[in-house]
Amino acid sequence: METLWFCLVAAMLAMYVVFDGFDIGAGIAHLFVAKTGDERRDVLRSIGPVWDGNEVWLLAAGGTLYFAFPALYAASFSGFYLPLMIVLWLLILRGISIEFRGHIDSPAWRPLWDFVFAGSSTLLAVFFGAALGNVVRGVPLDAEGRFFEPLWTTFQPTAEAGVLDWYTVTVGLAALVSLAMHGALWVALKTHDPVSARARKLALRAWWGTLALTALTTLFTLRLQPQVTENLARWPWGYLFPVLAVAGLAGVRLFAARASDGRAFLASAAYLAGMLASAAFGIYPYVLPATTGPDRGLTVQSAAAAEYGLRVGVVWWTIGMALVAVYFTFVYRHFAGRVSTEPESHGY
Repeated sequence: METLWFCLVAAMLAMYVVFDGFDIGAGIAHLFVAKTGDERRDVLRSIGPVWDGNEVWLLAAGGTLYFAFPALYAASFSGFYLPLMIVLWLLILRGISIEFRGHIDSPAWRPLWDFVFAGSSTLLAVFFGAALGNVVRGVPLDAEGRFFEPLWTTFQPTAEAGVLDWYTVTVGLAALVSLAMHGALWVALKTHDPVSARARKLALRAWWGTLALTALTTLFTLRLQPQVTENLARWPWGYLFPVLAVAGLAGVRLFAARASDGRAFLASAAYLAGMLASAAFGIYPYVLPATTGPDRGLTVQSAAAAEYGLRVGVVWWTIGMALVAVYFTFVYRHFAGRVSTEPESHGY
């Protein structure tokens, strides 16, 4: 049952990255692909009906984490207190920049919020990637399963490392370019030329950075986290996850070059899902590896809630996810076409 909930939490986090990832990526890309106020408004309108709904995946994953693995929730939310507060403020700034942009018709007001939207989206991608890097690398857990990390120390991935070191920053940069690619493909899919053409061009450029940083993070991860190679040796079927990521990345290049925006976007989603599934598979059975102490970290067994609660929770989780599936199916089918370029239909 603990392993099932580990998979469910990992799947929900992957859904968040795939869905809200293109919102964040659109924010990273929009100052590059949109040259005028109207074009920037079109980029915002490409995510307008769905961005706040997509963020529900993050809330749902956090709530599920609290329910299924309370020890992990307690350790991580106290140990990562500073970066979590930074992420919270970035989420707030990103949300209000979308909502406030159209409130005042001023040559200073709208560019300000465009800059805030781009900056907060960029920093969110880096911090989310660095958070994933910390989980994969491990944290300095004490005997009671607690830890605290400063923002940085020696910038080395040692037992006394901070949130930021050369490994976690590399993962953060990989998240930045991959989400920029993902968001640019969404913008290309939902907008018209010339914005669509610029977004496609940006996605192809970001593809090279994604390729290089994916290779680097993979090599660094294999060096720093021995659990990955142990799991691959024990369960060779786990190679399916990195194969999915590689196939998705190859598909992005193939379909984007042919201006097949829908297929390129789906390939990007497969790449992100494959990378996150690879990370989850690589650290299992640990939910939070340790860099110090006799134990190697919190496992799915030591961090999980009581068995009875987990069994009852599966029933309610299934009901909730069925409702979510209906909602997302309706919203995305209703929002299937490209955004309108008619001035009176703009909402931002």
